[in-house]
Amino acid sequence: VHLQAYGGGAVQPGGSLRLSCAASGNTLGQYTMGWFRQSLGKEREFVAAIRASGGTTHYAHSVKGRFTIFRDRARGQVYLQLNSLRPEDTSVYYCAAGTVITRTLRDSQKYAYWGQGTLVTVSS
Repeated sequence: VHLQAYGGGAVQPGGSLRLSCAASGNTLGQYTMGWFRQSLGKEREFVAAIRASGGTTHYAHSVKGRFTIFRDRARGQVYLQLNSLRPEDTSVYYCAAGTVITRTLRDSQKYAYWGQGTLVTVSS
């Protein structure tokens, strides 16, 4: 499984970005897809996930209502729409795939496949 994340950049507070994760094969149909982020000196933290079956979405409390995860099966991509960005959202964002049950989808160690990170910087 090959994942490639892109779409990061610099934006002012209150701005928006859309991150994309291109997935090889039938990844979207087989695996839960997640987005995580990691800031300098901090542990990697869960941001959002979308289940393979049914497309149920899950969000970290800190981003709920501002970020949206969705997928395009035809294009084999998963997206993370980031709205109302805050300076504390500054981080390297990673997409991941794995066979993950709902109870553990916030645990980065449960994801077997990772893309390279894409940097999001929110600053005035």
